[in-house]
Amino acid sequence: MVLMINNGRYLFSSESVAEGHPDKVADQISDAVLDAVLDQDPKARVDCETLVMQGNVIVTGQITTSCYVDIPRIVRRTLKEIGFDNAKDGMDWETCGVLVSITEQSPDIAVGVNETETHEQGAGDQGMVFGYATNETKELMPLPIILAHNLVKKLSECRKNGVLPYLRPDGKSQVTVEYADGKPRRVEAVVIAAQHIETVDRGKMRKDILGQVIRKVIPSNMLDNETKFYINETGRFVVGGALADSGLTGRKIIVDTYGGVGSHGGGCFSGKDPSKIDRSGCYMARYIAKNVVASRLADQCEIQISYAIGVAQPVSVMVNTFGTGKIPDEKILELVKKHFDMRPKAIIDHLNLLRPIYRKTAVFVHFGRNDPDFTWEKTDKAEILKKDAGI
Repeated sequence: MVLMINNGRYLFSSESVAEGHPDKVADQISDAVLDAVLDQDPKARVDCETLVMQGNVIVTGQITTSCYVDIPRIVRRTLKEIGFDNAKDGMDWETCGVLVSITEQSPDIAVGVNETETHEQGAGDQGMVFGYATNETKELMPLPIILAHNLVKKLSECRKNGVLPYLRPDGKSQVTVEYADGKPRRVEAVVIAAQHIETVDRGKMRKDILGQVIRKVIPSNMLDNETKFYINETGRFVVGGALADSGLTGRKIIVDTYGGVGSHGGGCFSGKDPSKIDRSGCYMARYIAKNVVASRLADQCEIQISYAIGVAQPVSVMVNTFGTGKIPDEKILELVKKHFDMRPKAIIDHLNLLRPIYRKTAVFVHFGRNDPDFTWEKTDKAEILKKDAGI
């Protein structure tokens, strides 16, 4: 939501959720299953959905593969790594129930997607995907979502390394940034909801989170005497995780992308192999947008790519620089089509997507991370775009 103040100033908020949030637990399990399959069978077709609730995990979907993976074991290992070791949180990795119901991918889909001698690999479904980049941060991401993700990541670190041992896996963050003339000027508000054990003093917890989490993450020059801090405002967050709420794969699509900045095609990422353009297409769109901004052809860039099921070439491609382009958007579109191959197989090959790298994408953001496995974050096309544009 954008709230106008005056003189071109406005507030924008983005949220993130911790690795123990039920929806993120589901995302991580789905991507852990995907990784286990791709590790043995890179040509597999995977669409894995997970539901978690009060001591039970249900894994379902369509998987076509030549290998065998022990899904219950993967579920338990993932829960253990997150930190679900107490049934009072609604989930104990050793004792929880695990139900698996998996079928194969429909042959009607496979005939249009699989590559053959006479048929180029087509898109796994119809739909449109978006990618976005902005020069307001070094990650070329919107500042509110980067700060929100870093806050829940710091909560996790403090829980696991014993700095704040009373924290439990569930939690959420939200950051409101004040903009002026399109640039972030200060942080207006920070919201933290952190699950905790029952015996911790609220005053101590608030002081600890303010000092060990918020002030460690938010740059000091972005905070002032007017910044508001809301930390566990209900006064109690003992009942959380899968005991308090159900979790389902794909329910945090805005958290997973740009925090509400720009557009969203509606599809989620987790549990889907790269033949699904919901995932690979979004990664490619981010890769293109980031290279456009890194080349300084624009301060902001949004890319839309649309596909038809079973068809390799995109149905449409759009570039929008929101009036920040150094050359017309039409010229940038020409450069994008010239230097980026957006066919599904070309995306998979160029970004090297048939690897077991997806579990770690399912928490703390798919974009804006300095990780060599996140190939869609490279800016290796920036110089050639700049050179070809003649600027």
